[in-house]
Amino acid sequence: MQRIDHPLLSPSLGSHKTLTSFHFGQPGSDQKIYIQASLHAEELPGMLVAHHLRPLFEAFEAAGQIHGEIVLVPVANPIGLAQRLDHKPMGRFELDTSENFNRHYPDLAAAVESVVITQLGDNAVTNVALVRRAMRDHLQQWTPATELQSLRRTLLLLAHDADFMLDLHCDCEGVLHFYTEEACWPQMHELAHFLGAQAILLAKSSGNRPIDECLSGAWWQLADRLKAKGLDVPLPQACCSTTIELRGELDVSHAWAKQDAKAIVAWLRHKGVLACTTPPAVPTALCQATPLAGSESLHAAAPGVVVFAAEPGQTLQVGDLVAEIIDPIANTTQRITAGVAGVFYARIRDRYITAGGELGKIAGATAFRNGELLGA
Repeated sequence: MQRIDHPLLSPSLGSHKTLTSFHFGQPGSDQKIYIQASLHAEELPGMLVAHHLRPLFEAFEAAGQIHGEIVLVPVANPIGLAQRLDHKPMGRFELDTSENFNRHYPDLAAAVESVVITQLGDNAVTNVALVRRAMRDHLQQWTPATELQSLRRTLLLLAHDADFMLDLHCDCEGVLHFYTEEACWPQMHELAHFLGAQAILLAKSSGNRPIDECLSGAWWQLADRLKAKGLDVPLPQACCSTTIELRGELDVSHAWAKQDAKAIVAWLRHKGVLACTTPPAVPTALCQATPLAGSESLHAAAPGVVVFAAEPGQTLQVGDLVAEIIDPIANTTQRITAGVAGVFYARIRDRYITAGGELGKIAGATAFRNGELLGA
């Protein structure tokens, strides 16, 4: 194992943060797997999963049983991890800019198109290597102006040439659910089933460029751009990425983390990255994949105390009661009911809501939304 400490741009006199990555296996020998945790720094289950993955990877490496390279970043956001306000963690948005740590990553397809368009040929492997070099060169030439930009650049330099990218997150309260782009689903479905995902949300592009879609989206977007110009060159989906929501913020336990780490190792064995005599069989799916555009976000029309009637993981029908909003001053009760049929996969942790606030999400099977599909 190799540990590399990456210094970030110093935002202020006497202040300096570092991102740490752990590298296993042999770079360039086969597939590259990139795994990071807690980019939203208050979402801690992934950090504990990374803690349990590290000794497993060390053992596989010591036995010469890693085919390719695995990069593990257990603390993907040292900036957000240090942010606290009134004793509360503030790891989703950078306090200096109010920007979401997992939005606004660069458009890599646009960045490399003009560089590679005249060099792509008939060999898919050569084309992939060419595009990855162009991405690396673009990122190396990027001079970050802020600490946040330096974090984004460092993460992308570590992950831009990965075959598979796993971004470990969690919701406020919820069951394990799985986001990926439609172009990635054929190669990612085994991982969702090994993890026991209870909701799987697919989108061609969810919008606002989170890091996972910055990496995987570059490939299908570049392929689309080339086709639009009449160029018929082989360019496969060379990076498949996913955001894995490891249940809720309070689901930080060794039991869950060991289970999730075991599932990721089983998937890596299935993919041939970790050696084994008999690759494990893919478990039976616990749910069908549904469009992210079919996910209903439930909102409160008025403020009050939240009393949930539905539990995360529960399958709901249209009209089922999800929650009641109690106004003890006006002595009123607002009923929040399901507008779509599907799995109630996530809900808020607080039990007081202001008018218009989001309460939870249901994974519906029929798309009805468009535009930016991700929340803030």
